Amino acid sequence: MAITAAATLVPFVEGVSRLGGLPDDLILTEYWRTCAYIVFAGMWAMLAVAPRKQRGMWELLLFHKLAVTVQAAFILDVPHALRTLFADGFVSATTIAAYVLCRGWHTWRRGALGPDDNR
Repeated sequence: MAITAAATLVPFVEGVSRLGGLPDDLILTEYWRTCAYIVFAGMWAMLAVAPRKQRGMWELLLFHKLAVTVQAAFILDVPHALRTLFADGFVSATTIAAYVLCRGWHTWRRGALGPDDNR
């Protein structure tokens, strides 16, 4: 997850570099999309540091990445859809592998988040 977090910074930097040349009607959408890379990098970093202390984080990441992968598969004629299919498919696969290896579902067990869990 640390590698995935670090790799997510690449499209963030690429997005920032593109913002200056965009037409006005795309600036806000592309800015939102670019900033989302930092959010995802942070989520993967949090999972790398404490994989069983982030209740729901695994599932949110998996839902989003799988949903984007499936959508990209259905719109392959759209520019960048194939790139999105491979990129999001790859991070979906690595996140699923980490979820299984770290037993991410254990965050849902009673007491998994520590003694303050039941307050």
